[in-house]
Amino acid sequence: MNCAHHRIPVRRLSTLGLLAAAAWFAASATLRAADEMVPLLLKLPAPMFIGTPKDMPANPNLEKPSDKPRPPLLVPKDVRNLASSATLNSSSTNATQASLHKLVDGSKEPSDAGTVLLRKGTQYVQFDLGAAYELFAIVIWHSHDSPKVYHDVIVRVADDAAFTQNVRTLFNNDFDDSSHLGAGTDKEYFESHEGKLVPANGAKARYVRTYSKGSTDSAMNEYTEVEIYGRPPAAP
Repeated sequence: MNCAHHRIPVRRLSTLGLLAAAAWFAASATLRAADEMVPLLLKLPAPMFIGTPKDMPANPNLEKPSDKPRPPLLVPKDVRNLASSATLNSSSTNATQASLHKLVDGSKEPSDAGTVLLRKGTQYVQFDLGAAYELFAIVIWHSHDSPKVYHDVIVRVADDAAFTQNVRTLFNNDFDDSSHLGAGTDKEYFESHEGKLVPANGAKARYVRTYSKGSTDSAMNEYTEVEIYGRPPAAP
């Protein structure tokens, strides 16, 4: 009797335990499915040149170009391009809404008609995503018709449009602080059809700014396309 008396609650606890375990595994599976990491697939334009530049400038802050495809960046599978629905503005007084729309129209070919020209000096393009998102990648295509190098490429995110609240720098190759946003430690690079992919590592922000200060070809600031990959933050 005593053995039977003890076996009954054990069976009940086991059943409850199995049900709890099943629920936990189901919830865990849902979380794992939502956070499954996959390679970020980008639609790339055709390359405008092949190989490395013949005349490499003697610049210790310049990244050596590679003739191999860029390694994939792993991101949660539910991210999407937020830039296409963002509200854009710019520090450049010549930038109109019609011209800035070219940066999010999906066309990445470096044509005269598809390239946005911003004035000389340090200029930025700002993206208002409409709400705070978890950001995982920002991809920038300047004009990539030749292997030129753009200067003071800086990517920052913030919680407010004036960039005074919770400002974070995701990329900065302004090694001499000529744009007065802080000296960066990232390398300058040759522009290519792959664009510049900046990992954001889940940074939560509503506003994104991309800066530049001319290139080795021109004092003007040229943009072809920008993509921002993110997702809504998890519910509290």
